[in-house]
Amino acid sequence: MIDVLFITVPNCAQCAKAKRVIEKVQPDFPELKVEYVDVTEHPEILQQYRVLSAPGIVINGTLEYTGGLDETAFRERLKKLSGG
Repeated sequence: MIDVLFITVPNCAQCAKAKRVIEKVQPDFPELKVEYVDVTEHPEILQQYRVLSAPGIVINGTLEYTGGLDETAFRERLKKLSGG
């Protein structure tokens, strides 16, 4: 299982782009579980993961990406985590 926590804010253009990347990649990684968290509803998450810019992408408990998400890099990271 690969747990992704997607930390977002309302009306965030980079968040929308990153979400599209995750949705595009997700069918290729059936072990990927994504949870979306809006920081306006859960502000404590910013301190927990030290997110400085949205979106924040936490993979298996570690903040790995902030401010955007590159599809190629994300796919490579997921391949490593899934043993591929």
